[in-house]
Amino acid sequence: MKASELREMSVAELNKKLADLKQELFNLRFQHAINQLENPIRINAVKKDIARVMTALAEKA
Repeated sequence: MKASELREMSVAELNKKLADLKQELFNLRFQHAINQLENPIRINAVKKDIARVMTALAEKA
């Protein structure tokens, strides 16, 4: 997800995206703990997406 795409979203959309990403991160960590995660690099990608969304929210505030 690009930062330019996030800047075009509304605050409500960003909050929903943030909640979805946090849920995905939780699920990935759970899968990693029970050794069912196929792509562990995805955890880092989701963390970076969360940071991008939080940065976009801070810019709008």
